[in-house]
Amino acid sequence: MRSFPLPVALTARLSPVLVLAAAGWVLSSGPTDAAQEAADRPTGKTETRSPSAPSRTQAVKTYAAAPAPCDSVAEKTVTSLVPGAKTAGKEIPSTDPDLRRTCSWNALKGYEYRWLDVSFEVLESDEAAERSYQGRVEDKSGGGAVPGLGSEAYSVVNLTTEDKQQTREGVVVARAANALVVVTYNGSDFESKKAPGTDEINKGAIKAAKEAVAALEKNRN
Repeated sequence: MRSFPLPVALTARLSPVLVLAAAGWVLSSGPTDAAQEAADRPTGKTETRSPSAPSRTQAVKTYAAAPAPCDSVAEKTVTSLVPGAKTAGKEIPSTDPDLRRTCSWNALKGYEYRWLDVSFEVLESDEAAERSYQGRVEDKSGGGAVPGLGSEAYSVVNLTTEDKQQTREGVVVARAANALVVVTYNGSDFESKKAPGTDEINKGAIKAAKEAVAALEKNRN
């Protein structure tokens, strides 16, 4: 399967700022001794910062870790979407399993092939997750919003043909606070060389996404 594209990178442009400090000079016709003494006397005023006031506010993360992806979809859903697959699924190794986890199910039953992936990604803030979500949606244009799924969700289905064999793939990207859920579901018929219908693939991907988002929400801080 094709890997899901990485989110769009944001580049911050910083302009250099030059700060000039000027020292005070005593005029040659200077003040009287008393006035000079008063000018030199320290005022006793110093800039203080309240120890109770934090230097910056730390963002509160709704989700601190990704849930177990292979437990995020019900066994009956796996059986329905991927006939013949082992319901336990196979978790894909991750460089950071606390923040990114993926489970995969695939099987060939007769001539019908189906593949389902469910991925979780936990980011440092809602804003970071929203930027990642927008980048993924822009990369997968041509779909539409999925109402009532997480904070926001998007679904798209595409048909590809290689050596006269059709494959139809549906992708659902859902954001819930500072976490993303990405579901990929595709299928082919190796006898007819046709792909399953758009409605079948789209509904299957959305069903899996709803269950995955519900599993994520049980993992709230």
